Amino acid sequence: MLDIGDPARVTAGIVLLTVVTIEVGGAFMAAVVTGRVPATDFQRRFFRAGHAHAGVLVVLGLVCLLLSEATALEGGWRWLARTGVLVAAILMPAGFFFSAAGRGRTRPSRWVALLPVGATVLAAGVVTLGVGLLTA
Repeated sequence: MLDIGDPARVTAGIVLLTVVTIEVGGAFMAAVVTGRVPATDFQRRFFRAGHAHAGVLVVLGLVCLLLSEATALEGGWRWLARTGVLVAAILMPAGFFFSAAGRGRTRPSRWVALLPVGATVLAAGVVTLGVGLLTA
């Protein structure tokens, strides 16, 4: 049996339950690419990127969650190493989807600002975890 602490176990359980939202996003993507939901080329590209980022970052986030258990990090550093990628898995897809929402949109809205915020949190999380693993 994998020995992980309660915070990591609970976080992993919650994240796994949210995978259903990625499935719903996949159904939406299928409707977009088959033409059942009208979308501009820009929207199709951003919706596809949002869906891909959600799936990949959730998987990476779960791996980081488990790897964080092998560090000696504490406090905010431990939280960042444990959940930074998972926070980015919310921010970045939200930036893609929300900035492309709206009938006939051909350019991103202000929601696109979530992308660099998410990228920063992603980088901070993986760097913190990497350093934590190397110094454990």
